[in-house]
Amino acid sequence: MKKCFKVLSETIVLTIVFSIFSVAAMAQNVVSGKVTESKNAAPLPGITVTVKGTKTSVQTASDGTFKITVPATATTLVFSSASFTTQEVAIGSGAVNVSMAENVQQLTDVVVVGYGTARKRDLTGSVVTVGTKDFNKGVITTPDQLIAGKVSGVSVTPNDGAPGSGSTIRIRGGASLNASNDPLIILDGMPLSNSAVAGVANPLALINPNDIATFTILKDASATAIYGSRASNGVILITTKKGQTGKPKFTFTTQLSAGKLMKEFDVLSTDEFRTLVNTYGNADQVALLGNANTNWQKEIYQTAITTDNNLSIAGSLKRLPYRLSLGYLNQNGILKTGNLQRISTGLNLSPVLLKGNLKIDLNVRGSFTKSRFANTDAVGGANQFDPTQPVYSGSPRFGGYWERLDAATNTGLTALSPKNPVGLLMQKDDQGKANRLIANLGIDYKLRFFPDLRVVINGGYDYSNGYGGVNINDSAASNYMASISVYDNTRRGSGLRTQYKSKITNSYLNGYLNYSKTFNAKNRIEVMAGAEYQDYLTTTYNFDEKSFSDTITTKFNTQFLFDKPQYRILSYLGRLNYSFNNTILFTASIRRDGSSKFGSLNRWGTYPSAALAWRISEIPAFRNSKTISNLKLRLGYGVTGQQDGIGNYDYVSYYFLGDTRAQYQLGNNNFTQMFRPGGYNPDRKWEQTATYNAAVDYGLFNNRISGSLEFYFKKTTDLLNLVTLPAMTNFSATTIANIGSMENKGVEFNINAQAVVTKNFNWDIAFNVTYNQNKITKVSFGDNPNDFTQIAGIGGNGGVQVQAVGESRSSFYVFKQIYDQATGLPIENLYEDLNRDGIINTSDLMAFKAPDPKVFLGFSSNLSYKKLSLAFTLRANIGNYNYNNVATNGAISKFLFGSYLSNQTADVQNTNFQGVGNFYQSDYYVQNASFLRMDNMNIGYNVGNLGNSNVNLRFNAGIQNVFIVTKYKGIDPELSNGIDNNQYPRPRTFVFGVGLDF
Repeated sequence: MKKCFKVLSETIVLTIVFSIFSVAAMAQNVVSGKVTESKNAAPLPGITVTVKGTKTSVQTASDGTFKITVPATATTLVFSSASFTTQEVAIGSGAVNVSMAENVQQLTDVVVVGYGTARKRDLTGSVVTVGTKDFNKGVITTPDQLIAGKVSGVSVTPNDGAPGSGSTIRIRGGASLNASNDPLIILDGMPLSNSAVAGVANPLALINPNDIATFTILKDASATAIYGSRASNGVILITTKKGQTGKPKFTFTTQLSAGKLMKEFDVLSTDEFRTLVNTYGNADQVALLGNANTNWQKEIYQTAITTDNNLSIAGSLKRLPYRLSLGYLNQNGILKTGNLQRISTGLNLSPVLLKGNLKIDLNVRGSFTKSRFANTDAVGGANQFDPTQPVYSGSPRFGGYWERLDAATNTGLTALSPKNPVGLLMQKDDQGKANRLIANLGIDYKLRFFPDLRVVINGGYDYSNGYGGVNINDSAASNYMASISVYDNTRRGSGLRTQYKSKITNSYLNGYLNYSKTFNAKNRIEVMAGAEYQDYLTTTYNFDEKSFSDTITTKFNTQFLFDKPQYRILSYLGRLNYSFNNTILFTASIRRDGSSKFGSLNRWGTYPSAALAWRISEIPAFRNSKTISNLKLRLGYGVTGQQDGIGNYDYVSYYFLGDTRAQYQLGNNNFTQMFRPGGYNPDRKWEQTATYNAAVDYGLFNNRISGSLEFYFKKTTDLLNLVTLPAMTNFSATTIANIGSMENKGVEFNINAQAVVTKNFNWDIAFNVTYNQNKITKVSFGDNPNDFTQIAGIGGNGGVQVQAVGESRSSFYVFKQIYDQATGLPIENLYEDLNRDGIINTSDLMAFKAPDPKVFLGFSSNLSYKKLSLAFTLRANIGNYNYNNVATNGAISKFLFGSYLSNQTADVQNTNFQGVGNFYQSDYYVQNASFLRMDNMNIGYNVGNLGNSNVNLRFNAGIQNVFIVTKYKGIDPELSNGIDNNQYPRPRTFVFGVGLDF
């Protein structure tokens, strides 16, 4: 009995003990709650919720809610996300609701670099990022205009004032003579083609600037060498705006602007012109004067109205962040008849799947433009046309426009006489359309079984299609009975009908592995290796040229209606990053490129780079400093290449379709265009640029003041230059060969300061200055220090620029003018005998000044007080010179050419030139074009939410091209090539805009 009782007692005790342990083991709680964004209380999906100290985690649903089972012993939940600040929240008896703020430091600290991202503090190369907060404001038609004046070492020069004309971008000076000097532009990982697109003024006009989030500029070779053969002129990485978590957020902006001619060309007024004719003209020429008083510049320019409307929606569908945008731009030019219309769309999808291991980024952008191109001949025509004549003649002939007539000619028009500039505008209809589709997909997968290794694949497609035509009616004086057959020299009718069309396709595929690992908490290593393929195909169509009545005046061989040049690039690339204790940073990269533009012996090029950085602020002596918050030294070296701007097949013998004068007669009136042998160079190879860079990055007072000081030296060898072939070779006149070298050296300094930071008042300022000295060190196959190549002919005259050893590229090539000591004015046809041989000839021409500035500066200010903001940007160039071709076109007081009159520039009253000798090659016309320009000024007011709604209202108003200070005598000193020849003027524009967020 006792034994039975003992067994029963033990059984009961064991049962109770096991029950206690089982209950304790199974005692768990289900915790629920909701995660929202601190700004607008929007739900946040995809936030990781983890039980602290365990691996138990869940992600929030599309409405921000979550449920997680936690042990009874658990006390804390951890809420984390890459974009929001991590929070730890205690588990209570009720729901756990969390409001999360964006991790601003992390968002601003991470920058896009070549094939990946990096923290700013870990950068070893020269990399600068500009975001939406710092973009230029106003009528921004092309993306390049957003960053003008914002980055040291980067010059952004507007091409002209035409709608959508874009800018010329130069990073640390041009590295080439005959090849392209444009930087490589990469949009969301997709390298873009720089090729011109028919039907639009600039290919970048097909990208909507309102969709852009950041620009990252890679300037030195240690940052750009990973892009190899296309990176000698720097790399610009453009990142577009992405989707966001939470409820859909709509943003609508609309702008209305009016552009006005800022300054007229300085030509003689009507009274001054009459005085000149009466002074120098004979009786017949005086009789040609009219009775009108016409300011032709006022007749061809207008107030240009522009509207720009953009709508976007950003949010997430469950775990699928998205952004969809739509834009419509309608921009008129200040030159009458000019117009650009653009419809743009954009879609971004950026889901994060498989518990954060798989990231997908899909970007699709489409744009559709319609342009009417104003006849820019009217700009020069307005400067030269007789101001004593009216716009209209009162006769239906020549469209009713007044023209100089001469009964002795076949056309009834005075030979060589300028044509009515208003007629030039109104009677030429040049319309083009262009479409562009840019699509790319990026996949970034972290291996679950090997989380330190990522597989990244990027693929993209860039397609452009442009087409259009020119129509000039048969009454237009510019083409009246001007269509002369090249077959039999007979006239085939008046007017003109032509067409143009091109297609450009750019296919891209890149894949790489990225391994990153931290050892012993101090040593961090990252290795990347991959391959890349790119295919560029251009199709250019040829069309017969016709008179307005559709009579063929120039016929192309029907078997060759289009040309399809194509080239491909195959690349292998790798990079190593090493960090020791966040103090010593080392980067090395190598890329090997093969291009179909080069022969088999020189097809491949290798581009290495290395950079070392020391974060002095991380050593113990500085770590707790209240003054120095960042101090880093950087050293870098790398080699990059260049292949843009040269022919695709010039390394092999080839034939090309000659022009319309190269025809062979087969029978009566049956002419066939012939093929000509092209000049070729089988030994042509890569142009290479080696760059050395030394820099100091600094931050003071908790980075309230920050910036950098950089020194660089670039040496380009094997320059791709134009070579003239001997006439008896029977080849085309020129070919491209590696025959030169050039240097660029400079200093960059920038400073950014949060000058005032208070609750209601903030003021940020930024200043940058760049000094760049360019020098050609070799320009031929030999080492002759006196070698030069003359370039840039103007107005039917000789070249006024030269590539010469010891001089800056594209220096002006002119005589040294001698001046009257009494008046200080130039003496016509009197130049200095530089070689002292007693003869003034071409041997006395000299390289004199250059278009590139020696120094350029930028200054930006952003001020905000409560809901009011004020921003402006200033830019300056120092040491740049222009050749004033407008002045030479109207420089002769003896302007009376037979039976017509031509107006002159006002400077003719000073020079009184008679047209003797090569006056156009006088250094008198090479003028200092240094300037200070306020690019834009913008004032904004954020009204805030309307009533109790979530609709936020904003207003802004501004001025573009506010003022310019310069000694230059032309209309605008800022030119990309230094030749001022009746440039389309940049307008001063007044802008008003409204924005809604809801």
